[in-house]
Amino acid sequence: MEIQKQKFQKIFGNVTKKKNIHESILLVENSNGDVSYSLGYGGKNVDTPFFIASITKLFTTTCIFILREQGKLSLDDEITRYLKKDTLRNLHVYKGREYSNRLTLSNLLFHTSGLRDVIEEGSNKSKKRAIYKDVQIDFNETIIKTKEIKPHFAPDMGKRAHYANINFEILGKIIEIVTNSTLEDVYRQLIFDPLGLKNTYLPKDEDDFIPYIYYKDTAFYRPKLLKSIRASGGCVSTARELMVFIKVFFKGKLFNNTVFHELKVNNRLQASMLPIHYAAGYMRVPLNGLATLFMGKGELIGHSGSTGSLAFYYPEKDMFFIGDVNQMENPATPVRLVMRLAMSMKS
Repeated sequence: MEIQKQKFQKIFGNVTKKKNIHESILLVENSNGDVSYSLGYGGKNVDTPFFIASITKLFTTTCIFILREQGKLSLDDEITRYLKKDTLRNLHVYKGREYSNRLTLSNLLFHTSGLRDVIEEGSNKSKKRAIYKDVQIDFNETIIKTKEIKPHFAPDMGKRAHYANINFEILGKIIEIVTNSTLEDVYRQLIFDPLGLKNTYLPKDEDDFIPYIYYKDTAFYRPKLLKSIRASGGCVSTARELMVFIKVFFKGKLFNNTVFHELKVNNRLQASMLPIHYAAGYMRVPLNGLATLFMGKGELIGHSGSTGSLAFYYPEKDMFFIGDVNQMENPATPVRLVMRLAMSMKS
């Protein structure tokens, strides 16, 4: 495996030598941990806290699956079972028809609702404002802003999927309603405590450590932003603890992983996110398609984050990849990195 480690080092080095990468971490392990490599850059190591961004969605998905097993919710439930109709009115109006009351938990989990993302697809200034100005908006404000932008399609239209944080923000609110608790406490009770994760958390108190996030050459401090996207992207963790979680997520310790066989949805996301598909609360990245010139085998399953974070499992080789390049300029960087790592393992 020494040759393979050298391949990983070379790929990691090619990424970290880019001028916009100021710090990075990569942890690679197999299921039982007898193969383990860690590579750090810029002072970062496996215990350095970092903003995991949309990998947080895997925690939200875990809570949904656990509550589903407990009989407290169903993916077929319409969201009107949990949220007031007045809150939802005009949330999803497509070609003059109201679909708000027909949205289900499944639509949210699989990103088949058709709803748009407020930051990425709101006004032209929304994304820049989110980067350069730390502003916190609550759930109700997010719903109001979502109503101001038209959906892409009707729920479950064909096999279409469109990635949007609002889907998971609604799921987060439903988790709080079902459990009569805060999302922070639910994460802790259902995931963090059972797995012994001491350095993984949703920032809540002023004393909670908030990592800096790089955009080009500037490091930004964004505690209010994190608290605005709790269920879709607000979590902080370390490579060591995220490795513990991703193994459990796909191996079935917290919930029965037969759910992945039951829920076989696998829709391609919007063109800007090629070649990523979306399944039951997690990304699927095929390695045998055009993006790899049909030279790869199998697929990567897991999640990436817009700040450069990644957490993926490669079943073909029984290998897990955790990492972070901490750079918002190009959200595709972590997916490209993990694809190269997996492709380097060809026998």
